[in-house]
Amino acid sequence: MRSVLVVALLLTGMLGLVALRMPVEADPQEKPGTGIQVRDGRLVEANGSDLVLRGVNYDVIWYPDKSDSFAAIKAAGANAVRVPLGFGYQFREAMPDEVANVVEDCRQNRLICILDAQDTAGFGEEKKAATIDQAVKFWLSMRDVLVGQEDHIIINVAGEPFGNGPTWPWVEQTAGAIRELRAAGFKHALMVDAPGWGQDESFIMRDNAEKVVAADPTGNTVFDIHMYGRFGTAAKVNSYLSSFVTRRLPIVIGEFALEHEFGDPDADAIMAYAQARELGYLGWSWSGNDGRNRNLDMVNNFDANSRTAWGRRFINGPNGLTTDTREATIFRNAVRPVSLTTDPKNRTPQQLSVANVTANSVRLTWQRRPGGLGGTTYQVVAVNGTAETRVVSTYGPDVTLTGLKGSTEYTYAVYARDLFGKRSSRSTLVTAITPPAR
Repeated sequence: MRSVLVVALLLTGMLGLVALRMPVEADPQEKPGTGIQVRDGRLVEANGSDLVLRGVNYDVIWYPDKSDSFAAIKAAGANAVRVPLGFGYQFREAMPDEVANVVEDCRQNRLICILDAQDTAGFGEEKKAATIDQAVKFWLSMRDVLVGQEDHIIINVAGEPFGNGPTWPWVEQTAGAIRELRAAGFKHALMVDAPGWGQDESFIMRDNAEKVVAADPTGNTVFDIHMYGRFGTAAKVNSYLSSFVTRRLPIVIGEFALEHEFGDPDADAIMAYAQARELGYLGWSWSGNDGRNRNLDMVNNFDANSRTAWGRRFINGPNGLTTDTREATIFRNAVRPVSLTTDPKNRTPQQLSVANVTANSVRLTWQRRPGGLGGTTYQVVAVNGTAETRVVSTYGPDVTLTGLKGSTEYTYAVYARDLFGKRSSRSTLVTAITPPAR
């Protein structure tokens, strides 16, 4: 949905410039938060850009020698990867240095990293499963590895906690885990899985989601549903996801597949609904499933050039990864100074950044040209490939552009022009992704 529609704010006369002489002061309530957040029922980045997670589950802890798969997953079109981690109950315990390496691999490959504490899967039915409280202790042991990287890490608190049944204390224990992690200083977006092996068989998560959100003082909790045999029809898929969307509660399909031994989900409906409502989804899984579940692999034996039927469907099929997956802007909008080698007189606007992205507006800010004469003006341009279109001119170091379209990607840059009309080189580019219009 990339667009080069230009905001009708072009000011060509001096009168327009005078009207914009005073910089726009940001509303204190609009200051960017820390890292990935939830706003109006959707995941967004700190600058407000919409973040629709589209990616793959990858068991890197069980296959530490296959870390080159991160690059292959990125090349397949993903913007995120969900990584199950063991912590010594059902699966091998991940060490801090291993988790740090996973996080770095994600960052190097420009992928949002969803870290999942997997040992809780099926508690109450699986004898070796850990409790949610034990998962919290695992995250506390990883605090030094994770704090400070909130812009590209999501913490999946407990993978598939509890087996099937209507009486599990999922609400109380999940709410308690959120409160404990927040009290310990975790500012990351938190993801919580449904009980019932992740499929919410008794609708405990669906019917109590507001109670869990209320336990998070930041409000940055997103719900994760796993869609396998219980979601074998389009009606069931649509009914469940619509319940969250209509209440403006953030929901992600954290696992699903084309086939499953306990019943085939309607993968076509899952992907179509997610595309229509712009929801995140992560398919299970890249490679490495055991013999009876080999049909869940997207590639054969970690060979990115040998895709399975599921991999071809998921990556290139209708509403698949290659349809409309956008890379997170955190990996594109790195604020950095302009080199004096390319800009000897230091005229180029620097530190261009995006803030306060809404469905119809975006705020751009930059540093004033240092040491320049009075009368310097700044020209904002919209960029599409090699083409650029003038948007607005202003004396101030920030501007709010309005009239944008929802669910659209915009790229901007800024020039400085001195009193004599001499224009600087172009600033670095910044990208903003508007959320859907409500």
